[in-house]
Formats: sequence, C-alpha cells, structure tokens
Amino acid sequence: MNSTLIIVAVLALATGYGLVDRKRAGKIKAKADSRHSIAAHEIGSELGEAATVLQFSSAFCTPCRATRRTLSSVIAHFPKIKHVEIDAENNLALVRRLDIRQTPTTLFLNSAGREIARAVGAPKRDQVISALERI
Repeated sequence: MNSTLIIVAVLALATGYGLVDRKRAGKIKAKADSRHSIAAHEIGSELGEAATVLQFSSAFCTPCRATRRTLSSVIAHFPKIKHVEIDAENNLALVRRLDIRQTPTTLFLNSAGREIARAVGAPKRDQVISALERI
C-alpha cells in the first residue's frame, strides 16, 4: 500500500512537471539587457544585415527539424534577416558560453550580434513572426 502511494505521488509530480514544461516550451522571451554578444567567426557565417536567428540543434532532435522548417519558411519573407543553424554537439564552447541547456534553442540577435530574445523549444510560426517584426 505504501509503495503504491509513492508511485502515484511520483507519477502526479512528473505529470505536473511535464504539463508546465510543455506550456513554456517554444515561448520567445525578450532580453532587455543581454550579456551575450556573438561574432560572425564564432558561428561560421556573417551576421544578417538587420538581424540573425541563431538556432542550436542536435542530430537526433525531432523538434529541431520542425524548428528549422518553421524558421526557414518565416525568414524567407525577411530578406535582411539571416538564419544560421549550429550543431550544439560540435560547438560545446559556444553552447556553454551562451548557456544553451537544451535543443532546439533559438537566439534572436540584432545586427551587432547581441542577443535580444531567446526561445527554448520549438517556437510557433506566429511567435517567430512577431519577434522578427519587433527587430
């Protein structure tokens, strides 16, 4: 009886955490004062004229592929904004410096390479459009 109660409690906590995590995933949060500035040589590509959307992905990440498709289709309508995808596993120093804790993580950089917003998880199309229109 006691072990059943423990199992039920653990399942309830795990379910609650999962629901909260799902609700937070992909939300784009603006950074008012970011410490992170990224240079073109760090990402292996020039920065966009107006902004750069920097996506951190990993090889076996299904949400990363969905994020890539979403970002590519949205950014096609913004010619001065560039999309750059970084393999998190092969760029661990940059991942640590920028405090990337999971993939996909998408950073929205201004033209100087300063982080102005961040999405952890797969952002929705309308959220990406809204973030890009604010740049």
